[in-house]
Amino acid sequence: MGSIVPSLNFNVLRDTKPDDTSLPAFMVSITRGFLPRQEPIISLPAEFDVLESILARMPIKTLNGTPGLLATATLGETILKELPDLTSAIDKYKDNLPLMNALYRDYSFLASAYLLEPCHERFTNGESYGLGRQTLPSVISLPISRCAQLAGFKPFMEYAGSYALFNYRLQDPKRGLEYDNLRLIRAFEHGLDPKSSEAGFVLVHVDMVQNSGPLIDGVVSALDACEHNDREAFNIGMEKVATSMTKVNKVMDGMWGKSKPGDYTSFRTFIFGITSQSMFPHGVVYEGVSDEPMSFRGESGANDSMIPLCDNLLQIAMPDTPLTTILQDFRSYRPGNHREFLEYVKARSAHLSLKSYALQEPSSAALYLLILNQVRDFRWRHWCFTREYILKKTTHPTATGGSPIVTWLPNQLQAVMQAMVDVWEGSGKRLGKSCEEIMDLLYVQRETLRKEVEKYCQERNVDASKA
Repeated sequence: MGSIVPSLNFNVLRDTKPDDTSLPAFMVSITRGFLPRQEPIISLPAEFDVLESILARMPIKTLNGTPGLLATATLGETILKELPDLTSAIDKYKDNLPLMNALYRDYSFLASAYLLEPCHERFTNGESYGLGRQTLPSVISLPISRCAQLAGFKPFMEYAGSYALFNYRLQDPKRGLEYDNLRLIRAFEHGLDPKSSEAGFVLVHVDMVQNSGPLIDGVVSALDACEHNDREAFNIGMEKVATSMTKVNKVMDGMWGKSKPGDYTSFRTFIFGITSQSMFPHGVVYEGVSDEPMSFRGESGANDSMIPLCDNLLQIAMPDTPLTTILQDFRSYRPGNHREFLEYVKARSAHLSLKSYALQEPSSAALYLLILNQVRDFRWRHWCFTREYILKKTTHPTATGGSPIVTWLPNQLQAVMQAMVDVWEGSGKRLGKSCEEIMDLLYVQRETLRKEVEKYCQERNVDASKA
């Protein structure tokens, strides 16, 4: 292993500088992980009172419990009647990057609700989604394009910058990030009620990501120790990664009780994207921005950075398939600093041959397999959610991000399972009792997955071999 080249340096924050408005809202840190540097901005300046008013009235059930604009299918006409172009107000505050992130969040909620309102109305009437609105009016398209540019996002709803990680507030700031202290800032359906399924769906993700600080610390520590050939420090770093991912998976398991499978499809309509969706066969024209239709992927958990971080650290090889191409496309739907960090970890792990280093010694190889198992566990849980929340509730063929609903997750899950088999069998199956128990489960689960994918492909006339 040679010395790390200068281009492979990355500044992981220890001081998140929460009062510095010149820095982007999202910067990777040891303390807050992939969460924003400071708690998300809730209140907008007075220039945006009309935007705030529409967003407060927008949800199917508003904060005071009354039916909102989406309940009466009057959001679109209200926007066209009341909302002015506030781009000039955005430019007034353009140097305040966390505020730009908040405005991006709010306009992306408005854009998704506007475009998909007709689809929701049809869905609630028991019909197919049909077509969404094919043009985004300039009073939304111009501001969202401007604040997205300043905040470093695409001009459409994203997981971190909008729907999830910049969309929570603390009921009591003194209690911090306890789950019961989390509330949504914006919602489509009943999410302003903290006990609703929409709130549960989003806030469980926030709860998971609050464990990403120790995960990042473990990754960086393992890389540093690998560079210096410090086996003890390497194992400590890898243990921290395994422990953090175990906590993430435990929080993820709480989704079942916090967001009911039967409720998901009722608010899912509003987080669909444009790309590969039947609702937008030719894309969407952003009025005043481009005469050519534009297309963006929808909000998706695939935009989260924790699992890609583990993929890159462990050098997990994905199959050469169109599904993996979609996975690579998803990587562009993250905060810029997150993307840079993930690429840094990928490059540095490859430069150091971290996987080979881990597999050279039994204790490190066992830890490597334990982390692989946590990645498998995460993706398996995600598959189970997809099966129960989506596959059993709707026949719509694509996920919110535009990936094929049946074959997308198994593409990555099967790759991780194969990586585990390679490590286990390459070790001569001598990595200890806990690893043996993990692999016993793995072989059973891999066969279960194969049968489930085959079943759903047959039911939906999907040719998995061409995925």
